[in-house]
Amino acid sequence: MGLLFLYAFLSIFFSFLCSILEAAFLSLTPSFLKIKKQEGKSYAHTLSRFKEDVDEPLIAILTINTVAHTVGAILVGVQAEKVYPSGGMVGVVSALMTLAILILSEIIPKTIGATYWQSLGNFTAQTLKIFIFPLKYTGILWLLRLTTRLIGKSAHMSTMSREEFIAMTNAAEEEGVFEENESTFIKNMLAFRSIQAKNIMTPFSVAVTEDEDTTIEDFYRQHRNLKFSRIPVYREKSNNITGFILKDDVLEEMIDEKGPEPLKTLVRDIQVTSLDTPIPKLFETFVDKRTHLSIVVDEYGNTVGLVTMEDIIETLLGLEIMDESDNIEDMQVLARKNWEKRARRLGILEDPKKEEDNGPNVS
Repeated sequence: MGLLFLYAFLSIFFSFLCSILEAAFLSLTPSFLKIKKQEGKSYAHTLSRFKEDVDEPLIAILTINTVAHTVGAILVGVQAEKVYPSGGMVGVVSALMTLAILILSEIIPKTIGATYWQSLGNFTAQTLKIFIFPLKYTGILWLLRLTTRLIGKSAHMSTMSREEFIAMTNAAEEEGVFEENESTFIKNMLAFRSIQAKNIMTPFSVAVTEDEDTTIEDFYRQHRNLKFSRIPVYREKSNNITGFILKDDVLEEMIDEKGPEPLKTLVRDIQVTSLDTPIPKLFETFVDKRTHLSIVVDEYGNTVGLVTMEDIIETLLGLEIMDESDNIEDMQVLARKNWEKRARRLGILEDPKKEEDNGPNVS
C-alpha cells in the first residue's frame, strides 16, 4: 500500500511541477523580462534566452510531464493489482488516479502558474535549468528537437504587433488603468507614422497670406487683430509663396518707424513639403531646422496647404489646441464649407434648401 501512494504522489508531483512551469513560462511577457533585466534580476536573462527559442524548455517540460504520467500510471496500476489481487479495486484506483491527475496536476497548477507568473519568475528559471540539464547532456533533447524541426520551424519568442498593443490599450482603458485621454495619446502615437501632411494640413484656400510688396504699415493696419504668428507671403501670384514673416517682426518694425518698407524685407525662408510626407519625418525636420511652418505642395509643385508644429502636436495629443483668439476649430471643415458656398453660387452643387422645398425627385 505504501508503494502505491508513493508512486501516485511522485507521478502527481512531477506532473504538477511541469504544469505550473508551462503556464508560468508561457505567461511571461517580453516587456516584463526587460523590466526585470533593467532591475538587475539574473533570472530574467535566463528566461529571455529560453524565450528566444521556446523549443528547448517546452520539450523538457512536456517530456518530463509525459514520463510522469505514463510511468506513474503503470506503477500505480501494478501496485494496485498486488494490493487488490481480486481486481475489483483496480478500476477504482485508476479512476481516482485519473481524477487526481486532472485536478492536482493540470487544473490547479496551471491556474496558479497563469495567475502568479510574475512571482514565479526566479523559480521558473532555476527549475527549467534543472529539467533541461539531464535531457541536454544525454542527447534526448537534441533528438526531440530534431523531430520538431523536421515537422516545422523552431518557435521563437513572439513580439507584440501594433494592433495587439491598441487592443491592450482599449482593454486597459475599460478596466480603469488608463484615462481616456491617456489611451487616446497612446493610440495616436501608434498611428503617428501612418499620418501624412495632407491629413492634417490647413487648406491653402483659408490660409492668411500677403503680398511681399505690401508695406509693413499697410499690413499692420489691415491685420491689427491677426491671431497667427507666422504669415506666408507671395510674389505676384497668391500660390507663389516666397517665405513667411513673423507678426512680432512687424510690430518691432512699426515701433522703429519702418512702416513704409515692404514686407519682403522681413521674409524668412519657409520649409516646403509634399502631400505624402509622413508626419514623423516632418516633425524631425521642424526640430532640426528650428522652424514651425511648412507649405504643402502637390505632385505638380502647386501650393495646396500649410502645416504647422501645432498641427502635429494636436494630432499626437488628439486635441484641438485653441487659444483665446481662435474662432475656427477646424480649418479643413471651413475650407469645405467655403467650397460648397462657391459651388452653389456657380450651380455646380445643388442647394439643400431647394431640394427640401421641391421635395424628393420621384420619376
